[in-house]
Amino acid sequence: MRFGGKDDRKQPGPGPGRAGLVFGYTPEELAAIPEDAYLGWGCGNPAALAGLKPDEAVLDLGSGAGIDSFLAAAKVGPGGGVIGVDRAPETVARARASARRSGVGNVEFRVGEIENLPVPDNAVDVIISNCVINLSADKPCVFREAFRVLSPGGRMVICDLVLREPLSIPIQGHAKAYVSYVAGALVKDAYIGLIRAAGFEAVTIISEKSFPDGCVIDDAEAPELARKLKIRRRELAEHAVSALSLAVKATKPGK
Repeated sequence: MRFGGKDDRKQPGPGPGRAGLVFGYTPEELAAIPEDAYLGWGCGNPAALAGLKPDEAVLDLGSGAGIDSFLAAAKVGPGGGVIGVDRAPETVARARASARRSGVGNVEFRVGEIENLPVPDNAVDVIISNCVINLSADKPCVFREAFRVLSPGGRMVICDLVLREPLSIPIQGHAKAYVSYVAGALVKDAYIGLIRAAGFEAVTIISEKSFPDGCVIDDAEAPELARKLKIRRRELAEHAVSALSLAVKATKPGK
């Protein structure tokens, strides 16, 4: 189960459909990216929230097929650059192919883990990430790595999934729920605490939004998950409404 739902990618018309609009992408942005750059889920549009400027160096944590990397590359222009890091070689290959076909020369994609970034110290001006850090089993390490590679005075803007309150034990223990982003997510205050503990300052919540019930109820995998948990589909949605799409900004001290 993915928030936004697999069916959203079957909507008529250009772009990936309703899911992208739910999570902050404009029709113009979706039309401008390579066709294969969108996988159909996310928690927001960090490239739009980061205030990117020409010539900046950007790192995209968990870049997937590259949607946010491509949007960032357009904003920083030919004098800037974007590095997308993703742990899945096949996804990185897909993003690289999209860059080649589209002639986008200021973006590169690297295979790597966000807990052990293939990026030097103090190398980038801005870090963005979209609905990925919640999946990590070592979130403190992710934020420490982000702090390491960010240049002094640099900023991090993340859109991610957090919880209002802890989930019930059955949901937490279910593997599919983890793959669905939910069971690996932290309560909001704990998530913000990890960012501060890594050394970041000026930690600011830009926005927090609930996911619509229909994103869960209408998901193709919802009936199977509800059956295995021995609860009704509506009850599953009631658990999931604890999930928030959080956009947060933080700064590395310096300058």
